[in-house]
Amino acid sequence: MFQATLKNQINEDISILVQLDNHSWNYLCECGDASNWTVKEVQNINAVFISHTHIDHFVNFDMVIRHQIGIQRKVVICGPKDITQQVQAKLKSYTWNLIELGAVVYEIRELISENEIKVFELEPPVWELVEKNPLYSNIIFQEKNFTVTGILLDHKIPTLAYLFKEIDTVKIDIQASGFRGGKWVRELKEAFEQKQAERIIIIEDHQYQAKDLFHLLHLQKGDSLGIIMDHAAHPENHRKITSHFSDCRQVFIECFYKNEDKAFAETNYHSYAAMSGKVMREANVLQPVPVHFSRKYGPEDIELLIQEFKAAL
Repeated sequence: MFQATLKNQINEDISILVQLDNHSWNYLCECGDASNWTVKEVQNINAVFISHTHIDHFVNFDMVIRHQIGIQRKVVICGPKDITQQVQAKLKSYTWNLIELGAVVYEIRELISENEIKVFELEPPVWELVEKNPLYSNIIFQEKNFTVTGILLDHKIPTLAYLFKEIDTVKIDIQASGFRGGKWVRELKEAFEQKQAERIIIIEDHQYQAKDLFHLLHLQKGDSLGIIMDHAAHPENHRKITSHFSDCRQVFIECFYKNEDKAFAETNYHSYAAMSGKVMREANVLQPVPVHFSRKYGPEDIELLIQEFKAAL
């Protein structure tokens, strides 16, 4: 199950740390000016997911660099078109004469269209770009037990929204089987996943057809987590959101403006409280979370904004 934690104070720029049960690494979504990061958390980040590089989403990437130099492993950075040059520019703005090759490697993945990802690598001390083979998918990151897909939204520039999806797993009720565990469990799961109903499964020196044991299995649906930052509140963005994040367990979605400031939202290609709530309702999201509020608002305004969001669910 995914655990997402806001690392920013309510009046700070957005940053969300994502962790997964029984998983070694952290995943960072957005690099706002978050005061609640720890050095250990940042050093343990395996991938960074940036929606776009407006300053409030990218300003604190320098601190990621600061804490990761010397970890001696690869970190993936995901974002929209041209983020590679922007990451490189940040890295090249510092002097690296005391840093050796391999202190850290950044692999940068740019989703440039719905199904094309450009891939580059950067290494110290010169941080020159090395282009790698592109990927033709919207799966921008993948681990053994989960994937991250991206969709492009309109914020007057392309921005990326991310869906973390845990792989569905086959579970078995050992107690109901009446048998002890063993390698037959793995073989039965394989037969189920590969639709090998006639496969012979040997349990305690007896032979069974896999299909006669399938009733012991059930498919456990993987968890899901969405991160939707800046986007214009218009129908095409909403169509993409409701399609991609349908039935998601939890989604963090921008609510930059109160309803009374809808005109500002339209002018600045942002969403507003009631519309973000409405699109979450239409996507059937179980736990929608309003985040990323305009800095023009104080605590009382933000509380009202949150109430407007909830009223639209």
